[in-house]
Amino acid sequence: MKYYILFGPPGAGKGTQASSMVEKYNLCHLSTGELLRKEIAAGSSLGIKAKSLIDAGELVPDEIVEDMIKNEFETVKDVDGFLLDGFPRTIAQAEALDKILAAKNEKVTSVISIMIPDELIKERIKHRAAIEGRADDAKDSTINNRIKTYHEKTEPLISFYKKAQAYKEVDGTGSIEGVREKVNALMDKF
Repeated sequence: MKYYILFGPPGAGKGTQASSMVEKYNLCHLSTGELLRKEIAAGSSLGIKAKSLIDAGELVPDEIVEDMIKNEFETVKDVDGFLLDGFPRTIAQAEALDKILAAKNEKVTSVISIMIPDELIKERIKHRAAIEGRADDAKDSTINNRIKTYHEKTEPLISFYKKAQAYKEVDGTGSIEGVREKVNALMDKF
């Protein structure tokens, strides 16, 4: 089984590229937001816990997200691998993922990182906000906070996965098709 992590700053095009990767390489796309919504809709014990926290305005703890991902690894069949999107976002989550995979005698196959500069992040998020009607994402303060959070909390994963020799980077500044070709060229090596 292959385990890929799709990585990059907000607005890098991860969601856009994920759908193509899932189809081309027969992967199960695991987006933490979608997993939470699925568990809540199913009324599972994890979903009930997550819903009560979300309803109280709290963040869902790592342990719950990790359990949902572990559950997907154990129950999803007929795929050649998994594409994680939105997890891990911190070193602690990356270490937890390594433990989950080690228990299955597996490890992260590769981290595919789509990188764009901060100015392009701002441009793309504002564009997406206008198209999707997301007024909260149109504010400069919100965008700047998302960029700051990414640099402070998530970017340290680059060094973590470079040490594990699993990190691969793609320039995400081109067209959707151009970036897709670069991503596929990397994926074809695994």
